[in-house]
Amino acid sequence: MNSQLVNEARELSLAEQIELIDALWESIVKQGYQPPLTPEQSVELDRRLEAHQRNPDDVVSWDSIKREILDKYSHQ
Repeated sequence: MNSQLVNEARELSLAEQIELIDALWESIVKQGYQPPLTPEQSVELDRRLEAHQRNPDDVVSWDSIKREILDKYSHQ
C-alpha cells in the first residue's frame, strides 16, 4: 500500500475521510466485489428483513444517516 497516500488521507478532516471511504467503497462495489457474509451477519440480515416486512414504513434513508454522521463529525 502507498504509505504517502494513506498519510495524506489521514490528514483529511473526519468528514472528508468518511466521504473518501464512501467513494472508495462505491468504486469497489461497481467493480463487482461482494464480500462473503459471516453467519452472524446472515442471521442479523434475516432479522432485519423480517422486521422490515412487519413494518415497511419504519425506515431511515441512507442520505439522512450519512448527513447525520457528517454533521456530527465535521465539527471536530
